[in-house]
Amino acid sequence: KQVLLNLVSNAINYTPQGGEVFISLGKVGGQARLIVRDTGPGIPAEDLPHIFERFYRAEKSRTRSKAGGFGLGLSIAHWIVTHHGGRIEVNSQEGKGTTFCIWLPLLSVQ
Repeated sequence: KQVLLNLVSNAINYTPQGGEVFISLGKVGGQARLIVRDTGPGIPAEDLPHIFERFYRAEKSRTRSKAGGFGLGLSIAHWIVTHHGGRIEVNSQEGKGTTFCIWLPLLSVQ
């Protein structure tokens, strides 16, 4: 729940009016896949390696966030996902938006 809230909140905050936020959840093999994609300003390539670090925020002049944060949301999301045996991926292009993909193992019921 917290991962979804963090990613969707970021997508909404960074997407300009008239932009789009896309959310998808599906099963791929033995994993659940959650995708959160936005049409916001994107994340600069030099910031991508650092976005999951605690307190890291991209240069303020490049962001369009309506409400500032502390740079913890993505760090928390990453921690939750990895501690549940999953992984989190990000693809972003400046001016085109950002896509986060979360992979989590499904429990087998016997």
